[in-house]
Amino acid sequence: MVSRMFRIETEVDRERRDLLRARLRETNTAASPVLRALRGTPGEREVPLHVWALDEAGGLAGGLVGHTWTVWLHVAYLWVDERQRGAGLGARLLAEAERVACEGRGCTAVRVETWDFQAPEFYRKQGYQVVCVIPDYPPGITEYTLTKSLG
Repeated sequence: MVSRMFRIETEVDRERRDLLRARLRETNTAASPVLRALRGTPGEREVPLHVWALDEAGGLAGGLVGHTWTVWLHVAYLWVDERQRGAGLGARLLAEAERVACEGRGCTAVRVETWDFQAPEFYRKQGYQVVCVIPDYPPGITEYTLTKSLG
């Protein structure tokens, strides 16, 4: 058995992060025929998808920020101004993102993470199903991952 010495560091290093990302991508591509088949196709890259709701004065009333990758839409943020809540604006933003992802980008599914105090019931009402529950993430809060089939 060969003994090796390593120095472990805990600093933020963007150059190493990018190198690690590239090496992981290469390793994953070599190990997965599915990922290998994606190389060089439009589905290989994450493409931003943003939907905005502006009030009469042009102020931000709500918005959705996400991205599409392969055949998935990933919703990162969905927010509606407190004064606009309960009027269906969140559902409209989500529906528009789903429409663009499905019709314009060929997506067949969508995923979102939300905390117990945020919107798990809202997503369920929009047809999403809970696929993962992580208690105490962070402590005292439960995180949900929900998915929905499109089309």
